[in-house]
Amino acid sequence: MVDGSWTALGPKGDTIDGVKTWPGKRVGVHSVGDHTAIELIGKDRPGLLSEISAVLADLHFNVVGAEVWTHNRRIACVVYVNDDATCRAVDDPTRLSVMEEQLKNVLRGCEDDDKVARTSFSMGFTHVDRRLHQMLFADRDYEGGGTTTEADYPSSFKPKITIDHCEDKGYSAVSVMCKDRPKLMFDIVCTLTDMQYVVFHASISSDGPYASQEYFIRHMDGCTLDNEGEKERVIKCLEAAIRRRVSEGLSLELCAKDRVGLLSELTRVLREHGLSVTRAGVSTVGEQAMNVFYVRDASGKPVDMKTIEALRKEIGHTMMLNVKKEPSSAKTPEASGWAKTSFFFGSLFERFLA
Repeated sequence: MVDGSWTALGPKGDTIDGVKTWPGKRVGVHSVGDHTAIELIGKDRPGLLSEISAVLADLHFNVVGAEVWTHNRRIACVVYVNDDATCRAVDDPTRLSVMEEQLKNVLRGCEDDDKVARTSFSMGFTHVDRRLHQMLFADRDYEGGGTTTEADYPSSFKPKITIDHCEDKGYSAVSVMCKDRPKLMFDIVCTLTDMQYVVFHASISSDGPYASQEYFIRHMDGCTLDNEGEKERVIKCLEAAIRRRVSEGLSLELCAKDRVGLLSELTRVLREHGLSVTRAGVSTVGEQAMNVFYVRDASGKPVDMKTIEALRKEIGHTMMLNVKKEPSSAKTPEASGWAKTSFFFGSLFERFLA
């Protein structure tokens, strides 16, 4: 832990200095403008998000924004709340301590493992996605111990990562081939940066559903990746970074008039219908709450459309519900290569190193 002024994450990715924090907590809490930001990380289980939301609602905290990721049976959340009466950030230490303790109990569940619920803070973060990457990386979610199955991530999503040494240039070349998606480069570069590597040049190409990316890197001390153990760790960490955003199955987009306890109500309904949330995004624009939940059947089976219809009947009279099917497979790339879309970032990275 480093002493000094903290830089914290605002609901829209703003950077705000001088934030109040309570260091050394398993559940991180700090005030950001008119919101209180809560960071949670722990062991994932069906219904956990519902339990977290219920605690916040019972303690009269209104959720105005949140981002939730799950990977390798771990869950990381950044949640923005305010007081349900004043719509202001909560700075009462007693009230925050009660909330913190109850959230820790929810995250801990029946487990005594010290990895069940903990959060690590870092200085200078400016983006919620970046923060979630940092939290899961610090939690070592890439060391899943074989808990991730083919059902969790089908072969169409499995990235192929290789690391070679460019002796003439003195770089290590990290090659990534995987299914293309938004923010893929962001996720990879964030992870390399957090692992203390410097990207000197990069080549990004895509053709149809697949992407090919190559990064020429060195460690901050100027060394390349010559050790096999270090190469294996980088590959595991990049695979984790790529997969954290991957969600198979259904996404549910729900729009409703914002009210206190809305997230608690929605997650309770999902749990009661046997759905487990693998990723979620919550935002509030004016009086409208926008919620996106990526869900799967809690038993691991494909979601039955009868379940979705029952869900629509239960909540359809109070909010708009849009159901989208996430693709589960893609065609293999054509032999013609990766030339349809390509970018080269060598000069851009060199500008930052000047």
